[in-house]
Amino acid sequence: MPHVTNEIAFLALIVGLMLVPRALQRLRIPAPLTSFGLGMAAAALLAGFSQDATLSLLATLGISSLFLFAGLEIDTDDLSRGKWPLLGHLLVRSVTLAGAGWLAMYQFGFPWQTAALLALALLTPSTGFILETLSGLGLKPAERYWVTIKAVGGELLALAVLFVVLQSESPARLAWSSGALVAMIVGLPLLFLFLGRFVAPHAPGSEFSLLVMVGLISAYLTYQLGVYYLVGAFLAGFVARMLRQRLPTLASDANLHAIQLFASFFVPFYFFYKGMSVPSGALTLEALLIGALITLVMLPLRVGALWLQRRVINRGESPLASLRVATALTPTLIFTLVLATILRERFGISDALYGALLFYAAVSTVLPSLVLGKPVDFDLTWPGRERPPGHPDEDAAEAALVATAREVKP
Repeated sequence: MPHVTNEIAFLALIVGLMLVPRALQRLRIPAPLTSFGLGMAAAALLAGFSQDATLSLLATLGISSLFLFAGLEIDTDDLSRGKWPLLGHLLVRSVTLAGAGWLAMYQFGFPWQTAALLALALLTPSTGFILETLSGLGLKPAERYWVTIKAVGGELLALAVLFVVLQSESPARLAWSSGALVAMIVGLPLLFLFLGRFVAPHAPGSEFSLLVMVGLISAYLTYQLGVYYLVGAFLAGFVARMLRQRLPTLASDANLHAIQLFASFFVPFYFFYKGMSVPSGALTLEALLIGALITLVMLPLRVGALWLQRRVINRGESPLASLRVATALTPTLIFTLVLATILRERFGISDALYGALLFYAAVSTVLPSLVLGKPVDFDLTWPGRERPPGHPDEDAAEAALVATAREVKP
């Protein structure tokens, strides 16, 4: 492709990804799905564009910044307040993951690694996506609190399982990789403290750049370990959040907002890039039928199991509130897409199964916007999050959320 044409293509891509997905949200089509569909359409029109190094870099920035932001949003105080219901939820999640993996391995003949990753792809909610759509779903503060901690807890469990599964080719590899990850966990706080003491004071306003830099380096390191970008980026954001008292400017509200803006621009490129990588074998009737079967079985089971769990643990909660919480936790878009890609590239699943997983991810992501009354957005700067810290409406909402969480008895 000539250089000038390549520049025009990227300008058109930027305009299209910023405008078209937002325009279609009035039809309750989540913006990531539109970006993914645009990628599929572009693959048919622009042969070879999916191999463009610039597009690959933009996609990497998108997934890394998204999980960096997800790590920054974790509030350990919230997790601590709901620790007993959360532990119960994680126990149930572990059992369901084991059950789904066993079914895939012994009933459908998949190797255990493939079976475990399939279970994660089908059952793990996409925390980053869910957290960025909560304000548009009309949930009450208590319901938002429970959705948040369950999504965060589920993702932490999934990342741990993902790491073990992908590094389990041999005990030596698992031990070496675990040691490298522990070294990252120890080294990241030291790196942040070094930057906060010797760099940030002499370069005011550099905290955002330093945080993004560390997030990208961490993402690259975990990618080299074979566990994809998201683990390192998430870990960098989580460590920065834990250091908020010692380095208040690093994970400040202003810096968090800057990461939101950064991610909101680059995330669409990730979905577009992945859409361009969909093989023709994933767009067959067989893939559609398998995807429909998986969806008809898994979505009712997931919603029903979460609803029943809420009824047992939180008996004072209304059945409708339990259903809203369960429904809000159904989207699996990002995690399913990442794991489907790993399964196809590293474990050789069929194109039909890959397409089926994409179908399942799309339906699970659309479901909340269809039943909870408002279209799902992926704009990290929706009205309400743009208010400056200290806004009366924000303070009232936060106070209500904290008060409600403290009143909940496990």
